[in-house]
Amino acid sequence: MITTGFGFSSTAAEVAEGIDLTGKRVVVTGASSGIGVETARALAGRGAEVTLAVRNTDAGEKTARDIGGDVRVAKLDLTDLASIDTFTNSWDGPLHVLIANAGVMAVPERYTDQGWEWQFATNHLGHFALATGLHPALKAAHDARIVVVSSTGHMLSPVVFDDVNYGFRTYDAWTAYGQSKTANVLFAVEATRRWAGDGITANALMPGAIFTNLSAHLGIKESDVDLSTIKTPEQGAATSVLLATSPLLEGIGGRYFDDCNETPAVDRRDEAPPLHGVARYALDPDNAARLWTYSETLLAKA
Repeated sequence: MITTGFGFSSTAAEVAEGIDLTGKRVVVTGASSGIGVETARALAGRGAEVTLAVRNTDAGEKTARDIGGDVRVAKLDLTDLASIDTFTNSWDGPLHVLIANAGVMAVPERYTDQGWEWQFATNHLGHFALATGLHPALKAAHDARIVVVSSTGHMLSPVVFDDVNYGFRTYDAWTAYGQSKTANVLFAVEATRRWAGDGITANALMPGAIFTNLSAHLGIKESDVDLSTIKTPEQGAATSVLLATSPLLEGIGGRYFDDCNETPAVDRRDEAPPLHGVARYALDPDNAARLWTYSETLLAKA
């Protein structure tokens, strides 16, 4: 188990302090709001060249100006395979860190043109296509890292391979979110197994409970929750930055972290404190391999 001197209250800037990222190239998806902004800010502040991969490039440009440093903006819509292809085909040179940060949460029932459930398509399939498309650039870096923002929400559902797109089940926004977040962890497991020989490792994380645009449509107010469990965006970005930069993670992949530390696997949701722990099914190598093949098949048919 990887343990650090950081925890719940640590900020992204604190985690990155003293780390020189000069010459490192980083992509952060969904980096025009929320913890994506603070992730990008911390990495750019340590000298990295950071590309904000965003749907709204106007918002991205505003964020880039606010952050300063070597921050660039590129168009990326994770539900549009043509947009992903354009992004990956235009990337030139090595990529040292890919942070799969963008996501949607508990949205009303919706499907892509291919018939893919919207949360699974956005949170997993889009990032899967992005990472596989950027594999040559990651390999060229020799010691690349992929950081996947998952959630403790993965405990709401495993990936239901026989009905990922709710053709038979009654749609439920939270179980759909849960299986997409489980897919995020499984991707990290299998990407590490397949690509570690190329110098690429991947880890997943729970950023914590944060009031951002991700939860805005749920109608949850600060007065509805215990504020002692809520992180600021700067704190929420800390675990992403840790996985992207810490020397402790060199050559380490296929694991799940929260509060800047690796978290134990559990067999029941009540075995872990709230917002902690990782379901054993999300780390299962057979599930991970199956998801990879399933994802490749879906993209090949698109």
